Amino acid sequence: MGVVLTPDALSPSKILANVNEITKNSLESGLRQLKCHFTWNLIEGENSLDDFENRVFNQVELQNSEFKATTCNILAYIKHLRGQNEAALECLQQAEELIQREHADQAEIRSLVTWGNYAWVYYHMGRLSEAQMYLDKVKQVCKKFSSPYRIESPEIDCEEGWTWLKCGGNSKERAKVCFEKALDKKPKNPEFTSGLAIASYCLDTWPPDQNPIGPLRKAIGLNPENQYVKVLLALKLQEIHEESEGESLVEEALEKAAYAEDVVGAAKFFQKKEALDKAIEVLGKALECMPNKGYLHYHIGCCYRAKVLQIQRDGNGRKKMLQEVIEQAVDHLKKADDLGVNLPNVCSYLACLYAQTNRYEEADHYFQKEFRKELNPVAKQLLHLRYGNFQLYQMHCEEKAIDQFIEGVKINQSSKEKEKMKNKLQRIAEMRLSQNGADSEALRLLGILAELKEEVQQRDEDWEEGLDSASLLPSASIVKAGAEE
Repeated sequence: MGVVLTPDALSPSKILANVNEITKNSLESGLRQLKCHFTWNLIEGENSLDDFENRVFNQVELQNSEFKATTCNILAYIKHLRGQNEAALECLQQAEELIQREHADQAEIRSLVTWGNYAWVYYHMGRLSEAQMYLDKVKQVCKKFSSPYRIESPEIDCEEGWTWLKCGGNSKERAKVCFEKALDKKPKNPEFTSGLAIASYCLDTWPPDQNPIGPLRKAIGLNPENQYVKVLLALKLQEIHEESEGESLVEEALEKAAYAEDVVGAAKFFQKKEALDKAIEVLGKALECMPNKGYLHYHIGCCYRAKVLQIQRDGNGRKKMLQEVIEQAVDHLKKADDLGVNLPNVCSYLACLYAQTNRYEEADHYFQKEFRKELNPVAKQLLHLRYGNFQLYQMHCEEKAIDQFIEGVKINQSSKEKEKMKNKLQRIAEMRLSQNGADSEALRLLGILAELKEEVQQRDEDWEEGLDSASLLPSASIVKAGAEE
């Protein structure tokens, strides 16, 4: 028996609804095939979108001008995730303009990722006709290569490589694979070679026979005007104690760089050398070009803070100079915080600097602000140590200091910060007992420390027992041999 069509099924509204559903399904199918930021699972496994964004935009040694279009695309993706789709479209427009300006001869291929992002943003906005328009733009290019919505292209591999590189974290190995794939097709391409060299620089797990110095030198050989890669090579040479060649490269890069962001990493070179004034000068020049970059204010503030510690360590009584340097550190760190930079310790640095100038209310404000952040275990321990010291030495409140040190040592993480807090609690207990042998608080602290020691010993014993048990188990090869017999 055939299907009976009711009058309702044939109504114009039902037919239109069915057509719209088919169109939407077709659109969704195409979107899923695209190679772009919406299909690369960039935030898979991320704990926080804030952390992801800060890692993308605040890595001081990864602020290279080659990343500009990539950065706009990633920012568009982040804006979308925050529900700011109009702002995302503005970022994509900037990416398109940069591609037209910097890659005019390859604009179509280079724009495929951006067009894919456009399609996804419009789709999420419910503007399906515009999403379809950008999907069709991708299709028009891809059909030249006998593929509907994606093609194998070294330029797209390169764009994906830059993206993973900017994402940082565990993405650097993926970036390296992308650049290697691009170089398989175009082995002497300067951009792909510099991408592989930068990815190599970022990977700290390279075995000795594959260190990044070779790829960095090769990248400079193919493009001697790449000042950014020169700075990265200098930083690696500094690590292996070849500082004189490194410094020559840095000075050359500073002299020739067309973009301030290409040489921001030079500040790191001078920081490691403890040439803090030179580091501040480099960052200051970059700041003139990018006055609202929070990460620049943060790193300048950190340099001034290092100068504060340097002056205190020298101990030659330069009180006026110390005050001026503290003010500079506070000024830049406050600007970084006001600009929303969520880099390590920015608020606790401010708190400690305010404490040194007896501005205790401001100090406490920034300590509390740091406590409200999502911190890893060691960062939490460091914060408890600093706040405990503040309560003990500035506020002369031993009770609150003890509370902070106890909170810190209870965090199940071995660290030098934890050991410092245990030592402080031990000294406080001993001091109290020297004044009163029956001091209940001192006895409580010693009890807590004894419990912690027992827990550590128990964990060590459990670990050793686990090793002993494992050694008694037959190996896989023995089991296999027995099964074969």
